[in-house]
Amino acid sequence: MASGLSDPLAMAAAPHTKHDWSPYVQNGGSVVAIAGEDFAVVGSDTRLSIGYNILSRHQPKIHKLSSHSVVAQVGFQGDSQYLNKLLLTRSKMYEFDHAQKLTTSSCASLVARLLYSRRFFPLYVYNLVVGCDFEDNKWVGKVYGYDPVGCYELIPFGAEGTAAALLQPLLDCDIGRKNEQNAPRPMLPVSRERAVTLVKDVFISAAERDIYSGDQAHIVLIDKDGIHEQFAQLRKD
Repeated sequence: MASGLSDPLAMAAAPHTKHDWSPYVQNGGSVVAIAGEDFAVVGSDTRLSIGYNILSRHQPKIHKLSSHSVVAQVGFQGDSQYLNKLLLTRSKMYEFDHAQKLTTSSCASLVARLLYSRRFFPLYVYNLVVGCDFEDNKWVGKVYGYDPVGCYELIPFGAEGTAAALLQPLLDCDIGRKNEQNAPRPMLPVSRERAVTLVKDVFISAAERDIYSGDQAHIVLIDKDGIHEQFAQLRKD
């Protein structure tokens, strides 16, 4: 009598096991950015997790590209580190070749080109390029948003990450005032104090609802004087 391992009928009746493998891992976290008239504010949480496990409570997600530009990244930490290393290398090469630092607009274009170069095997990274450029004799705050393959646009504010669905409506309501029929258009400028306070508030709200966002809010203000950092405590559980 044939054993179950060699019997075709027994093998066909046995339950099939499907082995899945993915090159991507979602490590959680969220980022928010707001552009002002002469400044920009970007914030992120500092939690790095996988599933229900917290790997680090002090993982930076905002990386400096130049004296007035940063990139905020969430998604797969491996791809984030890879892209950040490329950006730092290319920015240094640009500085050596042209004897000047990258502007925020140039940083945004560089990120778009690097993402598009990997369009057939996309990097699992959600990016916001944030900074302040000197244009037409004045400083202008800028925020650039992206899709996974490098298409980008200049936006007044934006949110990415696991809590983006919670954060974006708050920005739409509080800054964009898209819930008001007779709200002024274009929208009124936001002050620095209000922008920083709003970033803190939205992360406090996100930490209450999203298990992948928490621990600390890392807030970066960029203006004509450079980059200024501060931290606010969030939920640890």
